[in-house]
Amino acid sequence: MIKLVKIPAEAYSDYRYEVIFNGYKWDPQVGDANTVSEYVIVIDEETANNLESWGEVLSQETMLIEECLLKHPKIIKELGIPRIMRKALKSITNYERDKHIRLMRFDFHPTETGWNISEVNSDVPGGFAEASILPQIASKYVSEFLPGTNFVEVLLESFKHKVKEHGIIALVHATSYSDDRQVMQFIGDYFDAHGYRALYAAPDHLNWQNGYPRCVIGDQEIKVDGVLRFFPLEWLCNLPKRYRWQNYYNPNIPSCNHPIAILTQTKRFPLFLNKLDIDVQYWKKFLPRTIDPRKVDKEAGEWIYKPALGRVGEYITIKTVVSNDELKKVKRAVKKEPKNWVAQEMFHSKKVQATDGNSFHLCIGVFTVDGKRAGFYGRISPYPRIDAYAKDIPILIAKGDNDLGTKIY
Repeated sequence: MIKLVKIPAEAYSDYRYEVIFNGYKWDPQVGDANTVSEYVIVIDEETANNLESWGEVLSQETMLIEECLLKHPKIIKELGIPRIMRKALKSITNYERDKHIRLMRFDFHPTETGWNISEVNSDVPGGFAEASILPQIASKYVSEFLPGTNFVEVLLESFKHKVKEHGIIALVHATSYSDDRQVMQFIGDYFDAHGYRALYAAPDHLNWQNGYPRCVIGDQEIKVDGVLRFFPLEWLCNLPKRYRWQNYYNPNIPSCNHPIAILTQTKRFPLFLNKLDIDVQYWKKFLPRTIDPRKVDKEAGEWIYKPALGRVGEYITIKTVVSNDELKKVKRAVKKEPKNWVAQEMFHSKKVQATDGNSFHLCIGVFTVDGKRAGFYGRISPYPRIDAYAKDIPILIAKGDNDLGTKIY
C-alpha cells in the first residue's frame, strides 16, 4: 500500500531549506525546475519488506550474472561496452566478491500489473543522502510515519568489515561538479565521524602500483586503504593514457564498485541470460521483456529504446514524453549502431494519488550493499519517464495497521 502525503504548505519552505543545507542537496533544481518534492511517499511495512527482499534476491542474482559473464568474452562483445573497456575487462585476474563492497540500486515502478523494475544502477548509483538523511528530515514534518533502513549506516558497516579501522578511503569523483561533490561530501563527513579518513580525489589522483593506490595531490602522496568510486566507468577511459586508468580493474584493496559492475550496468545483458545457464528467476519476473532493437519490427507489443550505457533516463523513448525530433534522433542512432541500444517492452506506470488530489508516477530505488537491503531512494514525476527533472521524495514507513489507500501488489 502506498500513500502520497503533502508536507504542510506553511512548513515546506523550512523543509526545503533543511534538505538543502542539512541534507546535502546543493542542486535543488534543474534549470528552473524545483527537484525537492512537496510530498512524502508512505508505504506500509509489508510493501517495504517485499521491495527490500526482492532487491536482496536480485542483488545476489546480479552478482552471479557478472561473475558468469566475465568468463564469456564473446557475449561481452555484444553488450554495448566500448572496445577499450572490453580489453580492460579481459585483464581482470584477481576478482573475489567478498573482498569488495558491492553496491547497487534497483529501480522499481508500480504498474498496472504489479511491480516492475526498469533497470539496475549497477556501477555508480546515486541517491545516497536521499536514502539516508532525507527520510529523517521528512519525519519531523510528517511525524506519524518513520524512516526505514538508513543507507549510509549499511554502507559504513560493509566498509568496516573490509577496511581497517582509521583507514583512508579515497572518494573518487568528478571534483569540479558540485552535484557529484555533494554526494561525496555527505559520505566523507559521515565516514570521518565514524573513525575513517575520507580523501576527496579525482580519478587521475590515484597512482597505482601492483594493485595498491597512493593518492597524489600537490606535493602529498598518501596511501589509500579503500576506494569508493562515484565516477562512471565509461568516463575513466577518456583520461589521458599516462594516468593508466586500467589499474582500477585489478585493485588489491577493497573497491566500491569493482569494474565488474559494468557487465550489468549495460542494459543489454538481459539479452543473454538464457545463454548463461544460471537461475535468475527474479530478473525474469520483474524486468519487462528485453530484445535486440533490430527485432522490434518482428515482435508484437509496445517497445521503447534505451541506450546500453544511458543514465538518468536519458534518451528513453516513451512516446508520450519525448518530442518527435528526439524520437527521430534516437531511431537514427539505433539504426546506425544497434549494438549500443536495447528495446524493452513498455510497462504502463500506475500513478499514485496524493492527499491533495494530484497524482504522479513513482520510482522507488531499492539499494543493496553486499546483497543486503540498504534503504530506499524515491523520485516522482508527472510523466512516465523518471529523468533528471524528476523530484526527489523521501520514503517513510507506516507501522502497524494503517489504510494507505493505493494497493499495488
